[in-house]
Amino acid sequence: MRLRHVWAVFARNMDVFRRYWFNNLVTNFFEPFLYLLGMGLGMTRYVEGIGGLSYTAFIAPGIVASTAMFAATFESTYGTYVRMEFQKTFDAIIATPVGVEEVAAGELLYGAAKAGIVGTIILAVVEIFRFVPEWHLSALLVPLVSVLTGLLFSVLAMSVATLVPQIDHFNYYITLFITPMFVFSGIFFPLEGLPEYAQVIAWLTPLMHAVRLTRELTFGQWTHVGVDAAWLAAATAVLFYVPVLLLRRRLIR
Repeated sequence: MRLRHVWAVFARNMDVFRRYWFNNLVTNFFEPFLYLLGMGLGMTRYVEGIGGLSYTAFIAPGIVASTAMFAATFESTYGTYVRMEFQKTFDAIIATPVGVEEVAAGELLYGAAKAGIVGTIILAVVEIFRFVPEWHLSALLVPLVSVLTGLLFSVLAMSVATLVPQIDHFNYYITLFITPMFVFSGIFFPLEGLPEYAQVIAWLTPLMHAVRLTRELTFGQWTHVGVDAAWLAAATAVLFYVPVLLLRRRLIR
């Protein structure tokens, strides 16, 4: 795998992103912002606080993590599928010296970068609107967590994109896998209140680790930082070549 070819694929996608950056960011910005306003400011009046934090401060880091997940997921499902099947972009690229593996790696890198950009913007919004009154210096590491989260979810999403026969089938992935994680990964309530088996299931999902890692870095708590970072990195390393192999099978028949 030649890194300059991977970078060329990534740069091509970033050029398109820069051309349509407003449309890209608006769709990824307003939904998490509305969750912060609606769930945060609305529920704060009825929930005294969680773990010494206001309800808004409790959910804000989780919203940042889930924003990175959604950005990478939608880019590496719908975006990848459109480039692969409708626009035939991948067919055109592999007609050059760029190989399938390099196309896949460039796509995954782009999904991670987009997650990092959107996650950082939401993190800035959280600071501007003072959803979290007191930050810790370790919060500066949160954009890196968004990139790592985006890379893992891009790997998962692109694997699905190379398997589905039709674009409509992404609804199953979003509804049955992504949405349950969004609800049960500790964003809106502590997982300690769930039954033990539910906590075990949550531990096996990537978003739970991204949420906990983002929250602990935001408030300077290092209880699970090493474990969560290692979990996300290890899962990414183990699964990285899955979409690469699946894309090769899909493009070269």
